[in-house]
Amino acid sequence: MRSADLIELWRGGQRESLHCGDAVICDTRGVVEAWGRPGQIVFPRSSCKMIQALPLVESGAADAAGLTDRHLALACASHSGARMHVDAVDQWLRDLDLAEHDLRCGCHMPQDRDENRRLTCGDESPSQLHNNCSGKHAGFLTLNRHLRGGAEYVDPNHPVQQAVKAAFEDVTGEVSPGYGIDGCSAPNWSCSLAGLGRAMAAFADPPDDARGRAMRRLRDAMRTHPELVAGEGRACTILMRAASGHVAAKTGAEAVFVAILPGQGLGIALKVTDGGTRAAEAAITALLVHLGVLEANHPAVGRFLTDPIRNWRGIVTGEMRTAPGFPA
Repeated sequence: MRSADLIELWRGGQRESLHCGDAVICDTRGVVEAWGRPGQIVFPRSSCKMIQALPLVESGAADAAGLTDRHLALACASHSGARMHVDAVDQWLRDLDLAEHDLRCGCHMPQDRDENRRLTCGDESPSQLHNNCSGKHAGFLTLNRHLRGGAEYVDPNHPVQQAVKAAFEDVTGEVSPGYGIDGCSAPNWSCSLAGLGRAMAAFADPPDDARGRAMRRLRDAMRTHPELVAGEGRACTILMRAASGHVAAKTGAEAVFVAILPGQGLGIALKVTDGGTRAAEAAITALLVHLGVLEANHPAVGRFLTDPIRNWRGIVTGEMRTAPGFPA
């Protein structure tokens, strides 16, 4: 079995590029629809941040720290490092009597254009608060305080990461074959694409227990605050807004994308083999249209999938299409 053809680019009446990958739609019982290899082992990367945040909520650490839905959205975020993101994480740490130096995520320039320009023009260096994972790490620190763990909370054997692993294996229904170190220095546990889809379905249709209530809180925080999960101009934020709160969507590095559809009790997980972001954004858009939570003529669908491709002079040069056999 091979990966499926997902997204094509056409120019001058000829197919110029092809993105292959694997995708699943799941309910809590398993795979409902699939393209490619449901059993393919993947690193979810940042697409699984809502799973990584489960111990924060179900342990009672979030309530003990007085966290709001805004905090929980940031815990699930790969934010753009805009001022609203940086200031919110900074205040979160201050409320814990912690500071930027307690983070272990590292520094990078923010994706947000205004904040990037401010730092560049002011000849300032970014801090760890600008890291797109700083909200997740603030969540780790909150849980760590509750567990009374050591400072190096990103160590795979640390109680924080062991709690994350246990939650991850439980909701995917799989024993993880291993982990890799993510860009933010935290371990990222691998699973099958079907397992990741099942986990998203569990968030869509959670059980009525402590874990289910934690799932519901995290998923709803994402849907209520899409601007915190990513940022202006970012696919997660745009697609959640376009779906009018009916979807919680989250991207991950190397072209992973997931979506939680509470109204249908379904979860989506996909990975584009070549790691191309544009194809992952197009593929998740196509699947959201396929499941009826996005209208085919919505501007967001045009932005990520159906609008003509134009050159710098505005001339139409090509188009993006779903491959035959993949939902249009």
